[in-house]
Amino acid sequence: MSIWLESSVKAHDFVERAFWESRLDDMRSIYIPNSETYVYESDNEVKGFFSLHDDTLAAIFVAPGCQGEGIGQKLIAKVKSLRQHITLNVYKENQRTVAFYKHCGFREVLERKDPHTGHLELVMEFN
Repeated sequence: MSIWLESSVKAHDFVERAFWESRLDDMRSIYIPNSETYVYESDNEVKGFFSLHDDTLAAIFVAPGCQGEGIGQKLIAKVKSLRQHITLNVYKENQRTVAFYKHCGFREVLERKDPHTGHLELVMEFN
């Protein structure tokens, strides 16, 4: 949960930290248990994870201190090995992550307002 929280705060500096903190219980008790989750571990330390809900990449996070080491690309490669068609949502303002997904072969298919934060999000897909 700490990777999720700290990565969310870092990547989404346009959303108040209190919002992410308010979502911790839902992540712990609803979203993670109802998803297919894979963890990236190195040197006996969890450095990242992703969660799939059907064909949706519901979460992918790398610990802030480990970003830039290629872990995100390894996680995406694993996702692609598990699913032929993948969709995901990403905040439009999170340009670094949008660029990462585009680099990994995802394309934008829809833009809409996130009902929880009011910020614009992109729906992206890979197939």
